[in-house]
Amino acid sequence: MISVNNVSLQYGKRVLFDEVNIKFTEGNCYGVIGANGAGKSTFLKILAGDIDPTSGFVKLEEGKRMAVLRQNHFEFDEETVLNTVLRGHSKLWEIMQEKDALYMKEDFSEEDGIKASELEAEFAEMDGWNAESDAANLLSGLGIGEDMHQRLMKDLSGNEKVRVLLAQALFGNPDLLILDEPTNDLDINTISWLEDFLLDFKNTVIVVSHDRHFLDTVCTHIADIDYGKIKIYTGNYTFWYESSQLALKQRQMANKKAEDKKKELQEFIARFSANAAKSKQASSRKKLLEKINVDDIQASTRRYPAIIFDQEREAGNQILHANNLSKKHEGEYLFKDFSINVTKGDKIAFISDNGMATTALFEILAGEAEPDSGDFHFGQTITTAYLPNENDKYFQSDYSLIDWLRQFSEEKDEVYIRGFLGKMLFSGEESMKQCNVLSGGEKVRCMISRMMLRKANLLILDEPTNHLDLESITAFNNALIKFPGTVLFTSHDHEFTQTVANRVVELTPNGCIDKACTYDEFLSDPKVKAQKEELMSVK
Repeated sequence: MISVNNVSLQYGKRVLFDEVNIKFTEGNCYGVIGANGAGKSTFLKILAGDIDPTSGFVKLEEGKRMAVLRQNHFEFDEETVLNTVLRGHSKLWEIMQEKDALYMKEDFSEEDGIKASELEAEFAEMDGWNAESDAANLLSGLGIGEDMHQRLMKDLSGNEKVRVLLAQALFGNPDLLILDEPTNDLDINTISWLEDFLLDFKNTVIVVSHDRHFLDTVCTHIADIDYGKIKIYTGNYTFWYESSQLALKQRQMANKKAEDKKKELQEFIARFSANAAKSKQASSRKKLLEKINVDDIQASTRRYPAIIFDQEREAGNQILHANNLSKKHEGEYLFKDFSINVTKGDKIAFISDNGMATTALFEILAGEAEPDSGDFHFGQTITTAYLPNENDKYFQSDYSLIDWLRQFSEEKDEVYIRGFLGKMLFSGEESMKQCNVLSGGEKVRCMISRMMLRKANLLILDEPTNHLDLESITAFNNALIKFPGTVLFTSHDHEFTQTVANRVVELTPNGCIDKACTYDEFLSDPKVKAQKEELMSVK
């Protein structure tokens, strides 16, 4: 389908890719993974022809059509929403424009008639008569209703533009679909719709995503970028992660016999295959794992941060009680008369159709905002640590990372401070970087260091996985599973929420739904759905 031949990319002395040779074959979905800065998005741009490699070339099979999820949100500002999607199939769009131009001619000639007939034949062959309805169905599936289809792109919000551009990429059944972070800004229902779409999609998909649940659901293969090379593994992200961790453990046990290693890996593959048979994608892809060669499994060279949340003291039985909390934004309720009693051991996922609602609640509980009405109090033994969604205000100085973290610590010794930074992969010269030049992911890792210093027994986390790479997300996820204290959090990461939460609270403007269960159980519970419909019907 598409092959990468001896591709290298170098910026100055930095080598991003070194003679990469791989093929992406028809009918598979490849998840491209790699640490921050490894070149995931850059690689997709090379495939799409947006960036030329230093050497080597990319070859798309003749006659095949590629579609790419573009990140330029302003390119189609003067176009209607529906036409923006139609333009995703450039050949079909050209024919439509050429046809319309011919039929609008006042001096329509016999030659024009012949040309129009040829265009009509091509148009029909491309299923052009269903193009507008197909585009409309894609938009509706992605949450863009019919009332918006004739609006100009410039009149849409950033979130809505992302969905339209995603519909544009999906439109017209491309032979090769390239998606860079397609789940960004999508809610759980739209992500589920996209998962189903890609599972039914018969052609080739190459995708970059930090959403592990999404990668596990749709991917048949993982393309791992490591040390300038790209290696393709059969299976989804979880299989790649667990098998690479097993291989790393075996490599560290130097005296382990080769035959024992092979047997252990074979048993692991058998267990994973049995679990995969129950998954959403199993019907069409469950045979893939049977083709795995044990010798293909290698230890990853990834570095995972050491996220460890220790408690200074264990919490008592009184954790948090809130009574009739309400908060408005621009005259509309984000949540109203919200009451809750948080008990020991609770790890509560807060969800809402409006992300401002969960952020507002967490800001109130963290003491950074006041409710419009109601009150709350923590138990006497409770200490809190807060990870906000927006953290720019914490990084306005030119402090080094050591001095930045020192200001939040009672213990000022540099060795002590470096220890916490080192756990978050800031070591050596990295710890001397100025805090105001950090990337989004680096800022979140600093904020996690700050949280670890607190040694709190109650954590408040607002979209904690934003800006993090898969390695940091995995480490954070595992840390919260092990954490013995209380966690209040909101996250769009399905896997993160499913594996951490033992209770789910959904906020609405007319009340809340509170259920002790996992996230998947909450989503599939018909009583929860009926309760939400009842709340949303209140005027």
